Amino acid sequence: MKNVLTLTLMVCAMVFTSNSIAQEFSGMDKSPMDMASYPSDYKNSDKAVRVIYSRPQLKGRSMDELAPAGKVWRTGANEAAEITFFKGATIGGQKIDAGTYALFTIPGADGWTVILNKNLNQWGSYFYDESGDVARVQASVSAGSESLEAFSITFQEVDNAVHLVMGWGTTRVAVPINFVM
Repeated sequence: MKNVLTLTLMVCAMVFTSNSIAQEFSGMDKSPMDMASYPSDYKNSDKAVRVIYSRPQLKGRSMDELAPAGKVWRTGANEAAEITFFKGATIGGQKIDAGTYALFTIPGADGWTVILNKNLNQWGSYFYDESGDVARVQASVSAGSESLEAFSITFQEVDNAVHLVMGWGTTRVAVPINFVM
């Protein structure tokens, strides 16, 4: 009888315990997080810069409605994108100390304003505060031959510099970066 009572108590404890620690996981994020770094090869652990951002999809919508011209944009989806410089650099000619910054942009037809802001962990650009800006630089805009469904960031070597390149739809935005060696 003692063994039956012990077994019953153990089974009840397992049932009630498993229910109390069961977790509900949210579904897949509609704008998954991604990362781009330079150098981009995985063998080189001496990174100079890294961007962490989320990748919204066009899904039949226009880029203008998702990243309106003339308005501060979080540069992706969800939290504001973050850029980490592991070494000192110049971006668009402005000196930047090593560190992590929120990356905002202001889209425009003839050029985009790229903003590095010291206020991290921001959801979107709803609480963007210009007083936290570390740098504002102009970036050139061009048209790509291929349309990108998902917002994307990459780094491209150009002459003696690196360009942070953002693309979405057929829009391409390039920001020159030089590293202090």
